[in-house]
Amino acid sequence: MQTLKFKTNIKCGGCIATVTPYLNAQTEIDDWKVDTENPDKVLEVSGTDSLDAEKVIETLEKAGYKAEKI
Repeated sequence: MQTLKFKTNIKCGGCIATVTPYLNAQTEIDDWKVDTENPDKVLEVSGTDSLDAEKVIETLEKAGYKAEKI
C-alpha cells in the first residue's frame, strides 16, 4: 500500500461531494481524504502499489479540479 499527497483547489464539503464519485470509482484507491483546513487543501490518497499520481490528477481534472503532487 502507498499514500500520495496532492495540493488541490478542493475548498469545501460541496467540492468534496463533487469529487467523491470520481475518486471512489478508481479501483486503485482504498481511502482518501481532503484537509480543507490546510491552506494547500491537501488531498491524501491511500491505495494499492499500482496507485498512480498522474491518474489521480487526471481523475480530479475530470471532476473540474486541479491537483499537484507534493
